[in-house]
Amino acid sequence: MIGRIFPSEQGRRVRVILITNGSRGDVEPYVALGVEFTRAGHDAIVSAPSAFEAGVKDRGLGFAPTRVDVEEFSRELTEAGASFPRAIQKVRRLMKPLMKKMFEDYVRACKGADVVLYGANSYPGRLVARSMGIPTIATGLQPMFHSTKLYPSSVSETVLPLPFVPPAGALRAFYNLASYAATRQIFWQLLRSSVNEAAREVLRIGPEPLMGPYRKVVRSGEPLLNAWSRHVLPHPPDWPPQMHTTGYWFMAAPEGWQPPGVLRDFLENGASPVSVGFGSMTSQDPERLTEAVVKALGMSGRRGILLTGWGGISNADLPDDVIKVEEAPHDWLFERVCAAVHHGGAGTTAAALRAGVPTVTLPFFADQSFWGHRVAALGAGIQPIPARDVTARSLAKALASATDPGISRGAHEIGRKVRSEEGASAAALLIERYVDKERSAA
Repeated sequence: MIGRIFPSEQGRRVRVILITNGSRGDVEPYVALGVEFTRAGHDAIVSAPSAFEAGVKDRGLGFAPTRVDVEEFSRELTEAGASFPRAIQKVRRLMKPLMKKMFEDYVRACKGADVVLYGANSYPGRLVARSMGIPTIATGLQPMFHSTKLYPSSVSETVLPLPFVPPAGALRAFYNLASYAATRQIFWQLLRSSVNEAAREVLRIGPEPLMGPYRKVVRSGEPLLNAWSRHVLPHPPDWPPQMHTTGYWFMAAPEGWQPPGVLRDFLENGASPVSVGFGSMTSQDPERLTEAVVKALGMSGRRGILLTGWGGISNADLPDDVIKVEEAPHDWLFERVCAAVHHGGAGTTAAALRAGVPTVTLPFFADQSFWGHRVAALGAGIQPIPARDVTARSLAKALASATDPGISRGAHEIGRKVRSEEGASAAALLIERYVDKERSAA
């Protein structure tokens, strides 16, 4: 932790509301930031889908539930596969009946707050907080809306697929900027009518701009805290000063956590295994994917640990050198494996990079390909293989490449750099300073 974080420089406690939606990888960074904030002597409440209530409260934080079924969202988007039009249709269909409930949930969550943090998937939280006169801070777990020439939007392969764009030069810079504009418009127009309707009914306020709220948000001067490492994505020189790259917000394994006996025994009695897990992804064909994984492990002579998550791995019978566990904290597990095979979610990618473990990314959708390509560019893994295309042979070849000494060294080096950062502490200090500034101006 940073040496000084106590109740703010004006000597008052700060009550922060951390609003997020999505899977565990979308929630845990905010829990980590909340824990850091409470260590500083403040109060932190996480507003997230009700499925995460127990885990948040176990960390000593307050919890404000939202009525969002994250498993249903994950299942629907996974079923859309590579079809962006189908994904748009599914999101629009799922969000329309939910939007008013989200606004109502955020109104309850924000009462009594000194500052509200929201992310790309919880913009209505900003509208709620601002309507209540509460300062807001934007956050990001991946680059999506804030333009830079340095790298594209994390969903660029989906919203603006132009594979012929060169890796550098003026055309690349133009494409990178255009990818953010495309991302902003697609996501905003997808949700605009639902957001405006719910804002009118719940908050009694007028509609947001036709082309979206982005310019308004930037002009407001509110901070943007990006929860990734400068060593993974450099801080863009063309961003305004209120945008910060803090480092990852990591959450440690629960205090006193112990591995299941079968996992502990497996790790202690054999060569370092490969970890395989796809988080909240619900594969359309888990049997095929599991069969490919098990065969690939056998072909490469590797032992394996399968993390079943929400359904990416099936209940197939396994050989003696492969075990299955429901889950294990990534910060604990990844330090004990020789490679990590995963879907490329921002949180899982961050954990693998921090552990210094070589990565094989099998992306399903959204920003996962972006992170897979970035890991490969850092020399900490290989180029991603779409989950829908993976075979036993291609995965076995990928494992052989990923465990090459050169990639192992690259992963170790980036891990050392990521571990040197204290992202949650840096973010907590920026929040404190912003609240003090807002209080002084009031």
